[in-house]
Amino acid sequence: MNKSMSGALLFAGVILLFFGLNAYHSASSDVSRFFTGAPTDKALWLLVGGAICGVAGFLGLVKK
Repeated sequence: MNKSMSGALLFAGVILLFFGLNAYHSASSDVSRFFTGAPTDKALWLLVGGAICGVAGFLGLVKK
């Protein structure tokens, strides 16, 4: 994986984490947490996807 692709993955991971945290702290997620004990699926997928992209991008950048 080249450095530019790794940088793009890292950037996409940060953006997804940002949107995931916003979705996690939204009103609909609060209502979902109140009734089910878990945030909305959208928030979870954004957080998981952001973490995976971020880690993949970071590892691609630090690998020789």
